[in-house]
Amino acid sequence: MRPKPADNQNLLFSARLEQILDHKHPMFKLANAIDWSEFEEAFGKLYDPGQGRPAKPIRLMVGLHYLKHAFDLSDEDVVARWIENPYWQYFCGCTHFRHELPIDPSLMTKWRKKIKAEGLEKLLEVTIKTGLKTGTVKRKELKKVSVDTTVQEKAITFPTDAKLYQRMRERLVKKAKDCGLELRQSYVRKGKQALVMYGRYAHARQYKRARKQLRKLKTYLGRVTRDIERKLQPEQLKEFEKPLGLSYRLLSQKRHDKNKLYSIHAPEVVCISKGKSHKRYEFGCKVGLVTTMKNPFVVGIQAFEGNPFDGHTLKASIEQAERLGSFKAEEIYVDRGYRGHNYSGDAIVHIVRWGWRKLPGTLRRWLKRRSVIEAVIGHSKNECRLGRNYLLGEEGDRINAILCGCGYNIRRLLRAFIFWLYRILFIGRFYGPANLAVITKNHF
Repeated sequence: MRPKPADNQNLLFSARLEQILDHKHPMFKLANAIDWSEFEEAFGKLYDPGQGRPAKPIRLMVGLHYLKHAFDLSDEDVVARWIENPYWQYFCGCTHFRHELPIDPSLMTKWRKKIKAEGLEKLLEVTIKTGLKTGTVKRKELKKVSVDTTVQEKAITFPTDAKLYQRMRERLVKKAKDCGLELRQSYVRKGKQALVMYGRYAHARQYKRARKQLRKLKTYLGRVTRDIERKLQPEQLKEFEKPLGLSYRLLSQKRHDKNKLYSIHAPEVVCISKGKSHKRYEFGCKVGLVTTMKNPFVVGIQAFEGNPFDGHTLKASIEQAERLGSFKAEEIYVDRGYRGHNYSGDAIVHIVRWGWRKLPGTLRRWLKRRSVIEAVIGHSKNECRLGRNYLLGEEGDRINAILCGCGYNIRRLLRAFIFWLYRILFIGRFYGPANLAVITKNHF
């Protein structure tokens, strides 16, 4: 059922938040700068008008997701901190201070599944419009963009064959027990013992004995897989199709195969070699970012499954950025990983390469500026939850990437309001009230 307006009748004699909050606070100004009606128009059609209990306000759900990724919080933490912060409550559309939890944290997961990645692009689009509206990013700055890719790591442990065999066998045994299948042998005790001994032998560098324990684990998995396959009823084939497929994929893969299985609960994970000395391999998916060159602002971000070549992601990244930002790029700056790209638009693609010092001075300065996107990637990973993705499946990868871009833009908007606040105080102190009135009118 569609959300209903809040009932403030019991709060008649309570002070409104806008009366007790500081109107110069960045969060207060950002809440008034965002056009929240766009979310009502975009997401309102996803709710049934007459069935079910009334849903939570759309602005509340959107605001909680903005705050979650702007301040690097989990679903539980952002809901808990929402009670303590009146500015966050005003940002999410509350008129009076609330003392109870706004929602159960599990509703955020359900809301993301309802909206999906295509709908959540609206959140990124609104941050771009807000940036243009407040002057944080200017329309002319969208003509020059920088594009790069990074790895969004999945929440999995480092994969080893022994651990994968054990986890896969445990999952099959549990699934068979839930469906009422009586196995010939489950290898619960022997599998655990073989995994422990494998770790001990490998730690002692007794690799011949360790390989023997590894073969035992693989044998146990194969026996359980074949036993389940023999005893399946026709109506159970569809239910066991995915786990048995993962088991056979794990049993058949070799050391140097491509598209290997690295995680049982996240089979979409791929191994990406980044060439870093401290971390040679990263397990997750590739994410493409598009930012402005001057005053970097995220105008496009999306996840790509299957570890595609960087150059083959350029076309999709630019198309998303131009669709969300309503602009046409004129110059695109990329690194040498984009040689042989698939972009065929009207914009000029500048690739940083050897001999760039012989180019004209203006172009050389812009090529040097291209590396500003590396700082955006670093901040997104450390502060906006791009460094570790806890959402499930390929859809979770796309959702988390888009929300990370939203979180970075929200942080940029808050810093812009802080900057203009200090500038107003400086101008009012040293240049008089006349200039103060002009600056306030232009930017607030």
